[in-house]
Amino acid sequence: MTFATLFPPAANRGVGIAFTDRFGGVSAPPYDSFNLGRTGTDPDQPRNVLHLGRQIGCARLALCSQVHGTAVAEVTDDYPFVGPGRDLDPILPKVDALVTALTDVALVIRVADCVPVLLADAHAGLVAAAHAGRTGLLAGVVRAGLAGLADRGARDIEAWIGPHICAACYEVPRPMAEAAWAQLPATRAISRAGTPAIDLGAGVAAQLAEAGVAVHRLDPCTSCDPSFYSHRRDHGATGRQAGVIWRST
Repeated sequence: MTFATLFPPAANRGVGIAFTDRFGGVSAPPYDSFNLGRTGTDPDQPRNVLHLGRQIGCARLALCSQVHGTAVAEVTDDYPFVGPGRDLDPILPKVDALVTALTDVALVIRVADCVPVLLADAHAGLVAAAHAGRTGLLAGVVRAGLAGLADRGARDIEAWIGPHICAACYEVPRPMAEAAWAQLPATRAISRAGTPAIDLGAGVAAQLAEAGVAVHRLDPCTSCDPSFYSHRRDHGATGRQAGVIWRST
């Protein structure tokens, strides 16, 4: 498999960062080939998840059933992990953010246009990951993820924003756009066609900056770039890439 971005823990103060693309897996079309999502009927998805764990050196992967909300789950040793010798299709908590102090455990957020947001306080030994689509972003999922870290002692948080749909490709009806703009002005945008649009990445970055978080943007457009899955470009018949964060021992 390949990665769109990969920072091994040894090169990043003990925090591993990865954003996957769609290459190097075993899934058949239309999920070809490194699909990590539970979308449609892809019997090969579990093999891709296991391969992800092998590639980053984590035998325990924490995934969640994302519902465009703001709930945060703490990942402890009794979490329903995916990994070798484990249930490959466990019942997952319905949350959109994960936080953990465990090492050698990967938090995995799956997306296909929404924003994967990875968070860490390397000094405090805490990491988190959030799924920020339009609904979750406006509801406060990024702030919830930050609060989940702060509640556990994080004070110096760093963030990485991964691949997602760009504003030029994210045309929406004017009432939807204006509601988002009013709530989060940084999302104001115009599409490539000159119509109202929402800039998800700018909205996430604005909320992070407001909280005093250092932001790294590693976010090519999933709709423009065929290296990624895109729900909008592919009319829903597509897989999922992921943002992944972990700490090494």
